[in-house]
Amino acid sequence: MTNKKRFTYKPLWLALSSALLVQACAIPTIETRNPKLDLPEQFNARVSQMDTQAGQGINQSTQANIRWSEWFNDPTLSALVDTAVKNNQEVSILIQRINMASNEVYAREGEYLPRLSAGVAAETEKVGEYTREGAVEEQLNIKEDKEFPDPLANLKLGLNASWEIDVWHKLRDASKVASLEYLASVESKNFFVTQLVSEVARTYYELLALDNKLENLDSTISLQRNVIHTINALKEYGRASSLPVARFNAEVKKNESERYLIEQEILEKENTLNLLLGRTPQPIQRDSNVLLSAELKSPQVGVPSTLLDNRPDIKQAALTLQAAELNIDVAKANFYPSFELKAGVGLSAFDSRYLFNVPESLAYSLSGDVFAPLINRRAIEAVYQNASAEQIEAAYEYELTVLTAVAEVTNSLSKLDNLEKSAEARRHQIASLEQSIDIANRLFSSAHGEYLEVLLAQREALEARSEFIETRQQQMAALVDLYQALGGGWQSDPS
Repeated sequence: MTNKKRFTYKPLWLALSSALLVQACAIPTIETRNPKLDLPEQFNARVSQMDTQAGQGINQSTQANIRWSEWFNDPTLSALVDTAVKNNQEVSILIQRINMASNEVYAREGEYLPRLSAGVAAETEKVGEYTREGAVEEQLNIKEDKEFPDPLANLKLGLNASWEIDVWHKLRDASKVASLEYLASVESKNFFVTQLVSEVARTYYELLALDNKLENLDSTISLQRNVIHTINALKEYGRASSLPVARFNAEVKKNESERYLIEQEILEKENTLNLLLGRTPQPIQRDSNVLLSAELKSPQVGVPSTLLDNRPDIKQAALTLQAAELNIDVAKANFYPSFELKAGVGLSAFDSRYLFNVPESLAYSLSGDVFAPLINRRAIEAVYQNASAEQIEAAYEYELTVLTAVAEVTNSLSKLDNLEKSAEARRHQIASLEQSIDIANRLFSSAHGEYLEVLLAQREALEARSEFIETRQQQMAALVDLYQALGGGWQSDPS
């Protein structure tokens, strides 16, 4: 009789297994994408010439590994950068997101391990007398001459265990996805720090430029007042009229008005910098002469392929792509059968007096479950299709990030080169204008020149010096942009 039962159940088990396997094979077809990168050997021709002129045997890896303090050689800027990285609230927010991603990894790692729980349960039940359960209780006794209590209580004390057997590596792969997402969150924070450090530097140089513009205005105002003094002296001898005095006084008032506006810009720029530093508004200690005296070095930028190892946003995009690719396997595993083992052991009785009567109160169970989706699988199909779309999106994002990085470095190199040529032309222009001011002043003092020539020469010199200050600020900003484009700024400077 027993052998016949086993023979009867075997075809049923085989049929069920076949149905599950066939259903698992009916998985939708999806698309994936491999990133297509065609990086140039050099950023541009100028880089190639610069590397050649720099000499033989130089390490061509990107110089973004150089610390910020070594790249700019400005202790004041380095101190501001350190303060920003330590105090900026957005950095602290990103650190907490990293902690949450780490906790997600910890949780995912526990999902493919056995789960064990302990507990106590108590319940009471009153069944109808004219039901199957009521009829059974009516015919049975708990012990000899002791009927079932009514209502019937049930006390339990024990352990329960369950374990989903990760046959298809769905849970392990999900844990790896969480790990990759955690690493991506770290790179996201690094990329933000790169942007923060660069923004601090740009704001710092904009502040120095405003300081120099203010100093330039003060020098011009002082020079114009000296001209007014000279004109008043000439008036005493009848060699000048009141018209030049009025014109120069108007020019002084115009520059004084501009001065107040620059002072307001300085205050706002200081507050912007303080916000980046994560502190309340306060004066920024600085040396304004740094802007014009700083030596601009021609950095070694290496080759485009080095960006893949240095730029945090590229590394973040690469990790996101890896996670998206692995997530497809996780979503695919949802089509396959899941296997789960369950077990329980403990003590059970209707009265607490009998709860610890072993072995009578001992209870245990052991079961195994195999489940697979058969019909209406739209939810898991949608998850699978979305995983495919996310992988393709991540591939495009990676390509775009790399291309953007190469373009940013190329633009920064070209900008540095052209700004240097522009600054050199400005220097010659200022020298010529200062010479013209001296000549115009001497001619006017000797009554051989017009006051308008002096006024025009001073005005042109003021504008030229102001434009030169802006060019220097743009040079420093381009150097900051290049350092950011190469992936620098997020590394901590050694203390």
